[in-house]
Amino acid sequence: MDRRLLSLWTWTKALLFNTEKSLYLACLLLFLELLGNLLMVWKVEYTEIDWKAYMQEVEGFLNGTWDYTQLKGDTGPLVYPAGFVYIFSGLYYVTSHGTNIRLAQYIFVVLYLITIATVVYIYSKAKTPPYLLLFLSCFAYRVHSIFALRLFNDPVAMQFFYISVIFFMHNKWTVGCVFYSLAVSVKMNILLSAPGLLLLLIEACGWIGTIKNLTLCALIQFSLGAPFMYENFVGYVICAFNLGRQFIYKWTVNWRFLPMDIFFHRGFHAVLLLLQVLVLAAFALKKWNVKGVLAKATAKPSDQPISSNRVLTLLFESNFIGMCFARSLHYQFCVWYYHTLPFLLWSTGLPKIAKILILFVIELCWITYPSTTLSSAVLHLCHLLLLVGLWRGSREKSD
Repeated sequence: MDRRLLSLWTWTKALLFNTEKSLYLACLLLFLELLGNLLMVWKVEYTEIDWKAYMQEVEGFLNGTWDYTQLKGDTGPLVYPAGFVYIFSGLYYVTSHGTNIRLAQYIFVVLYLITIATVVYIYSKAKTPPYLLLFLSCFAYRVHSIFALRLFNDPVAMQFFYISVIFFMHNKWTVGCVFYSLAVSVKMNILLSAPGLLLLLIEACGWIGTIKNLTLCALIQFSLGAPFMYENFVGYVICAFNLGRQFIYKWTVNWRFLPMDIFFHRGFHAVLLLLQVLVLAAFALKKWNVKGVLAKATAKPSDQPISSNRVLTLLFESNFIGMCFARSLHYQFCVWYYHTLPFLLWSTGLPKIAKILILFVIELCWITYPSTTLSSAVLHLCHLLLLVGLWRGSREKSD
């Protein structure tokens, strides 16, 4: 019996800590995720938030309205770029004009499984300990609900983003930029990681290569938006890329402790943007070696590939800094960074118990509805602890 227990412990330890066993743990995780998501769809009541509005917005497009300012739903005007319109138009037809909610939920369950598989591959490529894979879903009730019970567009954008990350990790910068731009065409939150990507492009592709890739990204946006821009150029740009739109105080997760007049004040927004820029600049100078990258930048691509961990470090830290200083975080925004948190925490020098607690408490803050003064303040505290941990102890591990 003792031998059996010892053998079981040895096998479990290898499964959790041996990177060569990641595939087995990943398969087990995906199987459990499939069962869990199906049970959620069958047993937990669907909650209507934005799906109906999405369908109303794309219905206007499908009925021949190309002026973006005229595309509206119950929640207000359409505020997402053209990629969103095309993708959700497809979902409109597949789900019987958006009325077959159960089928839509199954589609989003498949999307969730693809996202988990994509993120598992990213973590495996970075040679992170396999046990980190467990944290991608163990505490993630809010993330599960965003996919299967809410049908938001955020997961679609993040799926394209994670695909682009895989290509960047393989130093396939042009293909990666294609998927990155497609992600932006669904929702603009993807641009939070743009500062890190810009530095990576300069480092890997040189100045000319960077300009080419950025031009490609822009061409994709123009191509997707061309029909709408032809009808009303200014209307499309203002609606689809409105960086100054106001968020609804009712749904804020991170600023509940602020009075409404401060929450809506443009001066407060300007301060947040300034802090974001300053922190990004500090990380670029101290952690991301921006001086060295710029000094060595040439017109030719670098002969030396960039490590997977450097790619993840710059993209994920840049995105996380944007989250820390966001004007407002709504509940669906949790997917913007949740699957990056285990990697970021693992990259710090914080004690293991502190890492687990931070991840657990962050989830508690996100599942608190409605948000409270305490939950918002604690969320900022967790963000601050992780940010300081990254500043003091982040490290790029070799492939």
